[in-house]
Amino acid sequence: MTHPTASPRATAPSAAERAYRHLKRAILEQVYPGGSLISEGEIAEAAGVSRTPVREALLRLEAEGLVALYPKRGALIRPVSAREIADVIEARRLVELHAAERVWPRRAELKGDLARWLTEMRQAHAAGDVTALMAADRAFHATVVEAAGNEILAELYHRLRDRQLRMGEASFRLSPGWADVVLAEHAGQLAALDGDDLRAWLDAVGAHVDKAATVLRRLR
Repeated sequence: MTHPTASPRATAPSAAERAYRHLKRAILEQVYPGGSLISEGEIAEAAGVSRTPVREALLRLEAEGLVALYPKRGALIRPVSAREIADVIEARRLVELHAAERVWPRRAELKGDLARWLTEMRQAHAAGDVTALMAADRAFHATVVEAAGNEILAELYHRLRDRQLRMGEASFRLSPGWADVVLAEHAGQLAALDGDDLRAWLDAVGAHVDKAATVLRRLR
């Protein structure tokens, strides 16, 4: 008699991976704001691991530009620089406007996907969940980029994700009323998709990116 083969268990993340995920999330969510100096022991205790995997995690985060390591002192969370903000905004504008023009012929199907993300944003805002609000906001933008059908540009845009999440968390938390503006502007973009004016749609997308740039520069 044969016995059914047991399904393999999902491999649990290593201690180094757990430390990496914990610390990266804490940085992106501004638990450790830019300029903070944190010790290996502090991270190890928070992540529930020993110091050795913490060192591995910090090396990965240093390579990603999120921390600077100082032997025997700890890790400095790199502040977001004015140059980084300018570079990210420029990249966003180039990719998002190109994508917006490409998706225009398929705007009817796109609108349903964007409306669902806008609903999630509104629910997160009502609940006071800034992290969920930011994630839904990024998904709203990424949906337009992915719908354009250029895999290389979509990959480039996703590589900006961590930087955008980190900047976005700061803007939502530190700029009163910004969330309401974002919700209103996304609603305006959806309204533009209802019409036959491509220029109105592109202007709505471009104006939103430009306004985000203004808010981020004020936080410097």
